Amino acid sequence: MSAASESYALDLPGVAPAEISAERFKTVFRNHPAGVAVITLRGPDGPVGFTATSVFSISAEPPLLGFSVAGTSSSLPAVRAASSLAVNFLAADQAHLATQFARKNVDRFAGVDWLPLPSGEPVLRGGAAWVRGHIEQRTPAGESLLVVVRAVLADHDAGQDPLVYVDHAYHQLGEHSRLL
Repeated sequence: MSAASESYALDLPGVAPAEISAERFKTVFRNHPAGVAVITLRGPDGPVGFTATSVFSISAEPPLLGFSVAGTSSSLPAVRAASSLAVNFLAADQAHLATQFARKNVDRFAGVDWLPLPSGEPVLRGGAAWVRGHIEQRTPAGESLLVVVRAVLADHDAGQDPLVYVDHAYHQLGEHSRLL
């Protein structure tokens, strides 16, 4: 048996699956590329935002997306209280925003070029795309809160390559990285 085959759990009859450690689970996802977004919303004391690589499409009809927010996030109370928010999909040249909105105990909007939608949610300028939506559901999931959002408004800039995060680093997707 090769070392590579030893590292994979196989679905074999009569073999119980082994427990996976939190560190091994994190390692699996550390090597799974994800788009980078900043979730923004109106909080009681001003704009609130945080970086998320957990954004995913759920359904096109109706248009639903989801994301998770850590139970320890300083943004969690605002997410619990909000009825709507914006998901800002970052462009490749916005890694600095991903870093800024991931920081703790700072004004994440300081020096950031943004504008409020007529409904009040902040939208970051220069991104690859953004979606405004109404929060449909909040579900506790492990150490996080899973949030389901119904999209009601969206825009994208076809000229912007997306920002991607994998193995603790930001990457750019574009024609240079297309395989097929």
